[in-house]
Amino acid sequence: MITKDQLFEALKPLIEPQYNKSVVELNLIRDVLFNGENVSLSLIITSEDEAFKEKAKSYISQTLEKLGAAQVHVRFRLMTDYERNQIGNNDGAPAEQSKSTQPVQPPIDQPILGETSTVEFIAIASGKGGVGKSTVTVNLAVALARQGKKVGIIDADIYGFSIPDMMGIEEQPKLVDNVIMPVEKFGVKVISMGFFVQDNAPVVWRGPMLGKMLRNFFNEVNWGDVEYILLDLPPGTGDVALDVHQLIPQSKEVIVTTPHATAAFVAARAGAMAIQTNHEILGIVENMSYYESKDGSKDYVFGKGGGAKLAEDLHSELLAQIPLGAPDNHISEIDYSPSVYKQDSNTGQLYLEMAAAIINKLEK
Repeated sequence: MITKDQLFEALKPLIEPQYNKSVVELNLIRDVLFNGENVSLSLIITSEDEAFKEKAKSYISQTLEKLGAAQVHVRFRLMTDYERNQIGNNDGAPAEQSKSTQPVQPPIDQPILGETSTVEFIAIASGKGGVGKSTVTVNLAVALARQGKKVGIIDADIYGFSIPDMMGIEEQPKLVDNVIMPVEKFGVKVISMGFFVQDNAPVVWRGPMLGKMLRNFFNEVNWGDVEYILLDLPPGTGDVALDVHQLIPQSKEVIVTTPHATAAFVAARAGAMAIQTNHEILGIVENMSYYESKDGSKDYVFGKGGGAKLAEDLHSELLAQIPLGAPDNHISEIDYSPSVYKQDSNTGQLYLEMAAAIINKLEK
């Protein structure tokens, strides 16, 4: 099987014509995904030069097939002004290539924090990792957008950021008049530490730096007229979760667990933290509740009852029971994402029902 290192090494000879440098050196190969022996990736291009696109696609496909790939899917995305500026700053591109040609965006008209804010903040929390908290975050956000709401996500899991990858986001945020413009997909505006880290590098920071980055996500991003902002918290009750509770005293909370008794027991700590800091718990989401076979029968792989028991202990309600599975998405789709369920799928409908219940709670 091809490794990512082998892939990058093999594609080094491919030269980007405008900068006359390797596409690998310029960091133009993005979103590399291995699915068995199949490979998909995105190539950032500086212009819609069809001749170069054909050449690049042919070269990448033939090169990776020689390494053993069964199928190669190449997506092209036009370089943003933010990315041009990055290359210009790092590699000495001509100044005229680095200037922004985007229309000037309106300044941030009002802060999203503070007493005058009308934004509804929903923190998605869990007691431990691996229960699908980020999956719940992206699908609930998309479901709220499908219900007609203006939605944003702050990927506050700064060590374990995953939202851009889960949503299949290939763009970078743009910097306009020293204000960050979040990336939008599926009608949801997104900001994440993942946009500012190269090559999936680890984030080695102490608590104060985490809090500073979190504040930047609130204060230096133009969120526009969002109505809901979901915060994907790190698991547990550490520094970032505490910062969120202090920064946004009006935020509500959704707690994610699995049906397993131990997972629910650990998740109760996140709920206890919300209660101690006077944050309303909107409800519990039991993820991986069961596996549904093609014949409609259900297999309760991780047991039963954890979500209901947690809801009872926290004097809240069980918002949804989400089955174990993955979206039936294909890498060749234009709007491909690894983790967002289609609206007409059974799980997509469960998320729509949960979004409607939350809207009813917050707006009645």
